[in-house]
Amino acid sequence: MSTHRAAAVAALRDWAAIATPARRAALIAAAWRAGETRVAALAEAAGVTRQTVYTDLRAEGIDPDDREDTMTISPLDIEGFTGELAAADAQWDAAMARWRAAHPDASRDEATTEGMRLVAVMDTTARYADVRGLLVREEAARAERDRLVHRADLCWEALSTASAWLAAHHAYVVAVDAAHTAIGRWCESAEAARARMWYCDSPRSEAAYRQIREAGHPALEEAVAALDPDPARTAAELRADLDARHQHRAALAAQTARLAPTAPAGA
Repeated sequence: MSTHRAAAVAALRDWAAIATPARRAALIAAAWRAGETRVAALAEAAGVTRQTVYTDLRAEGIDPDDREDTMTISPLDIEGFTGELAAADAQWDAAMARWRAAHPDASRDEATTEGMRLVAVMDTTARYADVRGLLVREEAARAERDRLVHRADLCWEALSTASAWLAAHHAYVVAVDAAHTAIGRWCESAEAARARMWYCDSPRSEAAYRQIREAGHPALEEAVAALDPDPARTAAELRADLDARHQHRAALAAQTARLAPTAPAGA
């Protein structure tokens, strides 16, 4: 986590001790702008619900559904290596052929050294592409999870003014089901990302990683460190919270439904 982002989150954690509740929205917005765009993490840091985070962000002029991905995917091309495993051997052969053409008088030892360097570039690029892809999918699934959980809340709120109440209630029930599905998909992507951690195990791989960074591709360490430490537990907590709210809302909706006029016989 960057120093600025960490400081913003720390200030948010301390808001109850150092600021009035009126300052909470500003602190949540500051943490968001510093790069902490995980709604669940903001809610945990502030000790409030996710709904409160959404409300505070909008009060500060931030659309929480309009977030910029921190781990975007752009094509890799590091000395001809694209990170595609199926093409790796051919790309190594091509890179080695280019080097031999540029160094016709090189010794066997020099060729061996270059070949080993290219193996490190090939391996590091492939691992980078794999891990980055998993991180991007986790980030997208997390954003979709938060969006659909929030949409269920919005659908419930819409019932208060809906003219077609039954249709609006059905939309709410469908939204709850979609949120359940999104939580499960996020859990799968988060567990997959945690299972493939990023590392450099030699000076050659570290040099190759520097090449990747210098080519404009993002570092992986911060995104890996920010992964949920226990996706299954978090998913279970999110589902339990969603179900508890749904059960309470179902009881309230039942009271309204009992008062709805019934259609005449034969209608």
